[in-house]
Amino acid sequence: MTVSRTAGYKQSWAYDRLRKGWLGDFVRGFRGCRRELAAWMRSPRVTVPEVEQLVQSLAIYQPPISDESPAERESEAPIFLLSTGWRAGSTLLQRVLVTDPRLLLWGEPLGEMTIVSRLAETISHSISPRNRKLWNSQPDPASAEMSSSWIANLYPPGNDFRTGLRRLFDGWLEEPARQRGFARWGFKEVRLGATEASLLHWLYPHAKFAIISRHPFDSYRSLADAGWGQVYYRYPDADVDSALNFARHWNRLAVSWSRLPAGFPCVHIRYEDLIAGKVDFRKLESWLGLEIREHVALSASVGGTAKRAQLSWYERWIIAREAAAGMKALGYQK
Repeated sequence: MTVSRTAGYKQSWAYDRLRKGWLGDFVRGFRGCRRELAAWMRSPRVTVPEVEQLVQSLAIYQPPISDESPAERESEAPIFLLSTGWRAGSTLLQRVLVTDPRLLLWGEPLGEMTIVSRLAETISHSISPRNRKLWNSQPDPASAEMSSSWIANLYPPGNDFRTGLRRLFDGWLEEPARQRGFARWGFKEVRLGATEASLLHWLYPHAKFAIISRHPFDSYRSLADAGWGQVYYRYPDADVDSALNFARHWNRLAVSWSRLPAGFPCVHIRYEDLIAGKVDFRKLESWLGLEIREHVALSASVGGTAKRAQLSWYERWIIAREAAAGMKALGYQK
């Protein structure tokens, strides 16, 4: 069997020293920079409506909220666990919360479809002032004047629109949970920010939101070292294949939380505090209406993908630049 000169060279002591030394680091850094530059050139920016824009549009459809019994409020109180992107500890916190056997938290249900984000975008664009005027002045469908009135634009009331959207989530996520014996339900996601949370809160006024974040350097290092292949914010046109795309996604979500109105029912938990034992689970379980046995979930080692001690210089530079506003908003240092 003949071994090529190239193969023999790559097995040599000298090649191994060069590969592990500064020259190898330089070559790998050059390749990584080239990949990131290519991502920078082709990467489209993902945008979602601002919270204020969505809230203004929702006011058109906002129905009055009637008084409800405590049992009714609990039945309409899903828990939404949202994260600043991937590898921020959302799955760990999800496992902590479901130690209450009454709760089922679905995990990123059809997340790559970005259903909630698309609905938020659609509603934020709302309807034109002209059609809104026609809606407000339309005849009663039960009126005898229907056949002699302008009915080209005839809409059900805004409350029916909200009810129809809620039935989508009730039938898709709540009912399957109840059929499996769970009294409470919700989901965790890594793609949704404050705008989408505002839409979910409009649909479920008694919902609670748990937000988890992690330093973007550590989150990206864990994701990049995982070897998962392609990860998508939205399939197939918005993948997260570079430090640039990851940082922009992280930043968009992180910045959005500072724009929620006062009194919004959410709690922010840092991954760093979660693993350091600094989270007050008794306060959290009281607020969520759960009975949490955190030691059950925290004692199990699941995941753990980071292999490098730290990111390369260009990855740190890109993330620090693109996620600067979000890091400031959440109190993370560069």
